[in-house]
Amino acid sequence: MCRDRLRAPTCALGGTPPIVVNLYCDDGEMRITYSRLCRALARTLGLASCYLGVAHPPLSAQGRDTTKLGQAYFKEFHSAPRDTISQTAYLGWKQFELNCSRCHGEYGVGTSFAPALVVSLKDGGTIPNEQTFIQTVCAGRPEKGMPSWCALGLEIPKMQAIYAYLKGRADGKIGIGRPAVRPDSAGGKT
Repeated sequence: MCRDRLRAPTCALGGTPPIVVNLYCDDGEMRITYSRLCRALARTLGLASCYLGVAHPPLSAQGRDTTKLGQAYFKEFHSAPRDTISQTAYLGWKQFELNCSRCHGEYGVGTSFAPALVVSLKDGGTIPNEQTFIQTVCAGRPEKGMPSWCALGLEIPKMQAIYAYLKGRADGKIGIGRPAVRPDSAGGKT
């Protein structure tokens, strides 16, 4: 049965290849899934013997460059997340979640009592540029229940970072969910 742990043969990389097990499938379906996984791994790494289950010497003994094979495998199966953003936008996401999301909803999608900022910051929205955004956040909208964030101690650079994050969300460059920060990012916009 699929609920039993499937033991995979050892391949050239050492250890066993990763297997995603569907708990509600029959044994025939599992064999097909495992077979496809082995073929994909063999194609990616050029290791037909791994798929065939044939014993083989380590890659280094075969004269193969394991570094390039490892890099190809890593790029194939460990690509960067879609929403890899600048350090500034990532700081903006953190500040938004800390200060703004309780009213404006997670990721700026709005609530029953505060507007969706991703809609307000779109082209043609009620907040046309960064200066208007910072003025609104700094002064607040007391008549609507929004506090003055400058009076509460939120600094202008943090507001600019929040704007960078929300503008990326409004433009569709950043999706819902926790974004990943670009490792080589030295600031800048999304």
